[in-house]
Amino acid sequence: MIEALVGFGILLALIFARVPIAFAMALVGAFGFAWLRDWNATWSMIGTIAFDKGQSYTLSVIPLFILMGNLLTISGVSHALYAAANHLLGRSRGGLAMASVVACGGFSAVCGSSLATAATMSKVAMPSMRRYGYAESLATGSIAAGGTLGILIPPSVVLIIYGLLTESDIGKLFIAGVVPGILGVVLYMLAIAVITRLKPELAPRVAETEPFTRRERIGVLAVLGLFTVIMTGIYGGFFTPTEAAGIGAIVSFLIALGMGGLTWRLLFGAAMESARTTAMIFAIIIGAEIFSNFVNFAGLPDALAGWVYDLDLNAWAVIVGIVIVYLILGCVLESLSMILLTVPVFYPLVIQLEFGGDLLSDPELVLVWFAIIVVVVTEISLITPPVGMNVFVLRNVLPDVPLATIFRGVIPFWIADIVRLGLLISVPWLSLWLVGLM
Repeated sequence: MIEALVGFGILLALIFARVPIAFAMALVGAFGFAWLRDWNATWSMIGTIAFDKGQSYTLSVIPLFILMGNLLTISGVSHALYAAANHLLGRSRGGLAMASVVACGGFSAVCGSSLATAATMSKVAMPSMRRYGYAESLATGSIAAGGTLGILIPPSVVLIIYGLLTESDIGKLFIAGVVPGILGVVLYMLAIAVITRLKPELAPRVAETEPFTRRERIGVLAVLGLFTVIMTGIYGGFFTPTEAAGIGAIVSFLIALGMGGLTWRLLFGAAMESARTTAMIFAIIIGAEIFSNFVNFAGLPDALAGWVYDLDLNAWAVIVGIVIVYLILGCVLESLSMILLTVPVFYPLVIQLEFGGDLLSDPELVLVWFAIIVVVVTEISLITPPVGMNVFVLRNVLPDVPLATIFRGVIPFWIADIVRLGLLISVPWLSLWLVGLM
């Protein structure tokens, strides 16, 4: 266990020294494993991991869903979703900010990427909110927070990776994210209603809803149809999540073609962006697997379980402690790296805990419930300083908005996320209700 803790310390030092997280995890994991075993075993382990991950059929779901999201980004359906939400909510105070959150939730349902959602919706929603005099803090905060829904509402790349790490049913993870995702949208809208009532100057004008065009109606119907095809196909037993990703990519291509926004240049750009993102994710996965092998061989998960058993800690206290660790790590680590780094350590401990009651008596359901908690905590990290990846995405897209303004704008949504996290921990039924109906 001491070796693993030393390894974690060296890893954090390398991260603070700006060494890319994938290489930092691979280096520490390789040297740590060689320290405990020998270099022959280490090289064999590295080669096996790199080959297996690169050839994994299950992991092919990642580039396909990423391609699907990038194709939808260039198709223009984000404008259609925002127009539909604006048509419903635009006349109420703070309605444009609420429409941004709803549109982010809808786009997340077929995109699966928080960063892509935040970047896309900032280009769509910010002009309208500026035109109607919205404070930039509220406008950017609603987009940054709404973008976090991309890693929870299915299909979610993060849930897929969690499922691969823990060997959980990806279909059950997807369906478990629906209710918490909707709850996130509702609480964000409630946060906007409260903050605009307390500070009316943040949203001084009630927007006039613009006509909802035929093209926008087609875009909304296309998104709803794609989401329905993916979810019905998976839960109806017609195809696996990997096959669903392939079908989703094809349908997204047809949607982009039908919406008239597809050119060879944009198609090439979407393919290259998908390749770059996939390469980054696979590099992090391979690095995390190498580091995880070192940590497991050093006996850290077993030592943690023994430590909890010796202290006779309540299972709920352990979960709260893990959440606190995630909140702290979220201040300094990027979300995907944090999940790949910590889940292999924590999930063996979680499935040994005894929560009581019928709902969490099944270890499989415990892993599903824990997945939603981990993803929601990760969502919080996306808008938590000083890292806050969604905040930095908005800063790059909107260079005229100060970083401090965006962080100030996400505070109400951060509080709403903490409330949602508390509800999901204390009421597991919220995450597992739809899973039980399957």
